[in-house]
Amino acid sequence: MSTFGNPFRPGAGHMPPYLAGRQAEQKEFERLLQQRTILDNLVLTGLRGVGKTVLLETLKPIAIRENWMWVGADLSETISVSEANLATRIITDLSVITSGVTLHTQGPSTVGFTGKPSALVRPVNYAFLMSKFEETPGLVADKIKAVLEFVWSIFSQTGRNGIVFAYDEAQNLSDNAEKEQFPLAVLLDVFQSIQRKGIPFMLVLVGLPTLFPKLVESRTYAERMFRVVSLAQLDVEDCEEAITKPVQDSKCPVHFSQSSVEVITGLSGGYPYFIQFICREVYDIWVQQASSGNELSPVPSEEITRKLDTDFFAGRWARITDRQRELMYVVSNLDSCDREFSVQEIVDESSIILGRGFGNSHTNQILATLTKQGLIYKNRHGKYSFAVPLMASFIRRQYEE
Repeated sequence: MSTFGNPFRPGAGHMPPYLAGRQAEQKEFERLLQQRTILDNLVLTGLRGVGKTVLLETLKPIAIRENWMWVGADLSETISVSEANLATRIITDLSVITSGVTLHTQGPSTVGFTGKPSALVRPVNYAFLMSKFEETPGLVADKIKAVLEFVWSIFSQTGRNGIVFAYDEAQNLSDNAEKEQFPLAVLLDVFQSIQRKGIPFMLVLVGLPTLFPKLVESRTYAERMFRVVSLAQLDVEDCEEAITKPVQDSKCPVHFSQSSVEVITGLSGGYPYFIQFICREVYDIWVQQASSGNELSPVPSEEITRKLDTDFFAGRWARITDRQRELMYVVSNLDSCDREFSVQEIVDESSIILGRGFGNSHTNQILATLTKQGLIYKNRHGKYSFAVPLMASFIRRQYEE
């Protein structure tokens, strides 16, 4: 039995054995690739654990199949340090696809001869693109545009439809007015300008729900520049497929009954990461029981929930203060805790369940801190939501214990 490995993969961005329920999003991306002039770029957003990175990985082969080239990376917070860092990121990514291209240019005559200048063969690698960047006069945005236009002058002759620039963790990108550095604004300005010239370079930005409000705050026209696709939990049918499809192989020693599927679906809340996590635990437990000749136990919900609390939630919970925890506990008791909530709702609820409630000013301060820590996010309607799925139920369990 042990020859059939556990097919479930609960890792950050790890491709699951079966991708359930994202066909509509893939078709929307295919539609965007049919644009002759890029009017709509793509923002892919959602909570952690909803499968954004995995979906992004599935878009790459679609783009390649449709005769587009693909470049990209994860955006770390260092990108926001300066506009120059953003330029380095873009040029580094571009050099991956340009380094195989060579340019034939005329160099100076060979020493000792007075004939025609000699031909130089230069690879369009990182050093070449960076020299192009540095020799272009103007601001950083002007320099990046020059590099992008030059790159398209090469690839437009190859029959390619365009280039997709795909960036994960894009919520890390931000402007810094105090240091007069605006990398996010530069990114938007550059691509809007390039696309107005008819160059088919498409942005695909992936990140937490804070991403799109950041884009609009930086450049109001970003609202018209992007098609926003928000990933939600899987529905019941898709959950069932995500659970059962990976173990349908006849050699697999474990199969899930309908009752087990329902239990796992409930525990996971429909979030793909949690489905993978829970199924992996159940699979390992059942394989050991089967190999020992024991009857398979029901899904150990309590034990798996405790392990999930330790592995996924506890680290985040440990980083905040007692008073911040109290506020999050208040939120977890709101009827709308798994959707969105307002400052006033928190203030009103805190006066009921705490001996010492929160005022409006204090609530705003704590929410701002929790937002920076990635536990809460503010949406465009001025309300807040948990940035981590199933956080409310975890918090309630901590206080019940």
